[in-house]
Amino acid sequence: MSDSREKKKIVFSTGAGVSAESGLSTFRDAGGLWEQYPVMQVASAEGFAADPALVHKFYNARRRDLVSKEPNEAHRLIADLQRDFDVRVITQNVDDLHERAGSREVLHLHGELMKLRDVADPGYIETLSAPDLESSPDTLSRDGKGRHMRPHIVFFGEAVPNIEPAMELVEQADVFVVIGTSLNVYPAAGLLAYVRSGVPIYYIDPSPADVKGLRDVTVIRKKATEGMAELAAILRNNQ
Repeated sequence: MSDSREKKKIVFSTGAGVSAESGLSTFRDAGGLWEQYPVMQVASAEGFAADPALVHKFYNARRRDLVSKEPNEAHRLIADLQRDFDVRVITQNVDDLHERAGSREVLHLHGELMKLRDVADPGYIETLSAPDLESSPDTLSRDGKGRHMRPHIVFFGEAVPNIEPAMELVEQADVFVVIGTSLNVYPAAGLLAYVRSGVPIYYIDPSPADVKGLRDVTVIRKKATEGMAELAAILRNNQ
């Protein structure tokens, strides 16, 4: 298949479970970050307004953790499928491990940890790179315009600007794959409703949510790396 338009479109929806095997702490699982930090203080619009210094400090620590981690085999297998399929990734994760593994089309629903944006203008975004990973309420934009910057994260209480592009991608999918998510986080969990009738759905998770009421769902009850190895073989056998 020489033309990408002829390739099957596989749309992945990934959550914390796809990055957990890289050593990144999840937020919601037992022992996760929400048990260690007051969630509404460090990840909500109200928390940022009340104590922006604390929020910057929290995400500075997340960045330092992220740059010490590497993509795992699940990230690499997803990227490798680009050789044979039109692969799109919709992720709830704010890390950049999909991109570092080689995925070219990644849509972040909840923002990106390695970026800052203008407090007043969400459209102005800057990318951070090591070793310059720190930000604070005094951080100004690099364009010389004196823009005050904030983490490029969708806080609780804020709209999810990429949800409509995500819905459009799901509607185009020939195969839809969910990896490492509880299916309890909305609006991301609602993406399943946009899968066209007859399109196969694969759900990879060691402790999957109940999907008995959903049609055409194949559950692969494994961690992301093992589940992706199984799925990659299935997809290539079904080409």
